[in-house]
Amino acid sequence: MAIEIKVPVLPESVTEATVATWLKKVGDAVTQDEVLVEVETDKVMLEVPAEADGILTEIIFKAGDMVSAEQTLGTLEPGAVAKAQKEPSKSQAATEKPKIETAAATTEKPQTPAKRETNIPPAGPAARKLMAEKDIGSAEVAGSGKDGRILKEDVINYSPAPELEVEGQRLVERVAMSSLRKTVAKRLLSATQETAMLTTFNELDMQAVIDIRAKYKEEFEKTHEVRLGFMSFFVKAAVEALKRFPAVNAYIEDDEVVYHAYCDVGVAVASRRGLVVPVLKDAQNMQLHEIEKAITDFAQRAQEGKLTLAEITGGTFTISNGGVFGSMLSTPILNPPQSAILGMHKTQERPVVVDGEIVIRPIMYLALSYDHRIIDGKEAVMFLRTIKESLEDPARLLLGL
Repeated sequence: MAIEIKVPVLPESVTEATVATWLKKVGDAVTQDEVLVEVETDKVMLEVPAEADGILTEIIFKAGDMVSAEQTLGTLEPGAVAKAQKEPSKSQAATEKPKIETAAATTEKPQTPAKRETNIPPAGPAARKLMAEKDIGSAEVAGSGKDGRILKEDVINYSPAPELEVEGQRLVERVAMSSLRKTVAKRLLSATQETAMLTTFNELDMQAVIDIRAKYKEEFEKTHEVRLGFMSFFVKAAVEALKRFPAVNAYIEDDEVVYHAYCDVGVAVASRRGLVVPVLKDAQNMQLHEIEKAITDFAQRAQEGKLTLAEITGGTFTISNGGVFGSMLSTPILNPPQSAILGMHKTQERPVVVDGEIVIRPIMYLALSYDHRIIDGKEAVMFLRTIKESLEDPARLLLGL
């Protein structure tokens, strides 16, 4: 009996996905747990493995098609035929080897001489296979791996240069929106239309945190084998504020307010596919070095496209640091169904008044966007002030003040 190849369960709040790449074609022999197809959402790339040894007999949805959870992508016929095909004798392997090396010459769309460049950038086996299937020359793809090595994700994200067209006397280009960008656009629009979003601001004197980091960073790294950054301080301060103001750590579901007895803090990190938000589960129980290690790991694997569905699902509160890109001030958009998001910005030296005197201090603007349906203005202002006070006098975090 044929086995249906189905779209896996999608992350919460995601209703559809895009078929990214079929790694096998109809008639190919496959082994159990071998990845057949990759499905892309706005959050993660999902791999769909074979449930058994067999032959891929049908592909229903092709690359670029939109699909929903549990929808059938194709079919797999289990059986001994596949085993025989995928385990050729040594003599067969020897005779078939030249065919593998010259496979490009027998494809329906042979590579043009222009794509057979002399200096070929290094590429992994999965990337080379995918480039051959897509008829893409390695010189066309920008590698993001070590020493410019081309990764499979680089090939998946590759798009040819857009064609130009003439409007009057000037040139314009039209590029189709990726499924990722379309999904993000829908979610952002939904957040602004379906919530009563409001933003409150405050300014933070970063001098105390900067001094602590400068004093202890070498000892911290030696002891914990991870660099001491600023984000761990913000996570700890946010957790303390979430404990004091539980409405900020809650969300609305139908006619009920759902409160969390834990703090799962999402930290937005950049990847080649866009912004992703891996979650620090039970952040209230984490120490500074544990937070730093987790964030460093998230950032690295986000670039490699290796974050798992569980790591980017959920979250009760989000922190976004636009300051790393130079942003001075912005209003972050809610990450539904969460009710609040903290925006960090660039630290800039500014003149401020301290004890009646004008001094120069490293100042960061903070922004808290929140759903006014569940969080009152007073709660939002006091929540942000708690973060400010905790970071301007970090001893308060140790003393629970």
